[in-house]
Amino acid sequence: MRFFVILLAILAGCATPPEAPAPTPPVSSPEPVPSPVPPSVPEATPAPPISRSENVAVAGLMETARADAAAGRLSSAAASLERALRIEPRNPRLWQELARVRLQQGQFVQVDSVAARSNALAGSDNALRAENWRLIAQAREARGDADGARTARESAEKFSR
Repeated sequence: MRFFVILLAILAGCATPPEAPAPTPPVSSPEPVPSPVPPSVPEATPAPPISRSENVAVAGLMETARADAAAGRLSSAAASLERALRIEPRNPRLWQELARVRLQQGQFVQVDSVAARSNALAGSDNALRAENWRLIAQAREARGDADGARTARESAEKFSR
């Protein structure tokens, strides 16, 4: 019983308050607003299910992040994933999930580095590596790097076999 009380206290501390709607930038704003993924970029495959062997707090944060991303609360999703990464910095699935969120946010340069980090930690998980390369290809294509996107797609194919 005591374990469950402690577990509930930990999970309650991980909860995030609802995100307030982002203010609309003024028309004359000098800062560029990141563009969403272009319609010509194919969607990534759905995220794999969360492993039951993962840390309970990390699994809860991953679920929260996925729900936030699905609802369009991308900054909350990223914050949850970053919190989970502070708990398990060597978890390649968390890095991949963060790459997905960064892609949705239009932060294409970060997609490259975050997905590459996931690949560095993926070990022999070729399916994870292939999906990371697909995310990299989408980010490169969105940045206008057709050659880089082609190379990334070729790498994805290599790990899909």
